[in-house]
Amino acid sequence: MRNNQSLEDYLEAILMLKNENGTVRSIDIAHALGFSKPSVSVAMKSLRAKGHIAVDDQGHITLTSTGMEIAKSVYERHEILTKLLIHIGVDEETAKEDSCKIEHDLSEKTFEKLKEFLKKSNLI
Repeated sequence: MRNNQSLEDYLEAILMLKNENGTVRSIDIAHALGFSKPSVSVAMKSLRAKGHIAVDDQGHITLTSTGMEIAKSVYERHEILTKLLIHIGVDEETAKEDSCKIEHDLSEKTFEKLKEFLKKSNLI
């Protein structure tokens, strides 16, 4: 799971950086995640090989349809879990950090129940 978790984190970061900046390069990902450029390069090679990203001649990274699907799913989980943790009294910074840890291991069934709860509570 650890490898998938790492790749999911990269895809989520690409989505977030694209939304914030319009374009994404490896150096942007390295700065955002606090990783070395060589580590990011290895991850980008793996994501490209899996068909989750494309890189143009200028080094701009874009998500493919499968990469976007994964990134949106991980981002949704992150946002929902963060809201839930804040709702139960966890401070925002801790909630964001902990949601990153939980989002990859939580079953789809449990996640859907959490979403239902938040919707019924008018929190999302």
